[in-house]
Amino acid sequence: MGENKNVKLKMARVEKDLSQEQLADAVGVTRQTIGLIEAGNYNPTIRLCIAICKTLDKSLNDLFWEE
Repeated sequence: MGENKNVKLKMARVEKDLSQEQLADAVGVTRQTIGLIEAGNYNPTIRLCIAICKTLDKSLNDLFWEE
């Protein structure tokens, strides 16, 4: 699973000028959880995916759909 780094999530977070900790606080998880999602080592729930998308003004397709 580590092969599937979520670069799109990291780029969207950086575009919004948010740290992992700031995004984590906004969606109610730990900074480590965001780090694991970005590294491709954690499969977030759909509820968490939606919260992340709303915070970053992106769609599920933008951040989580594999090309």
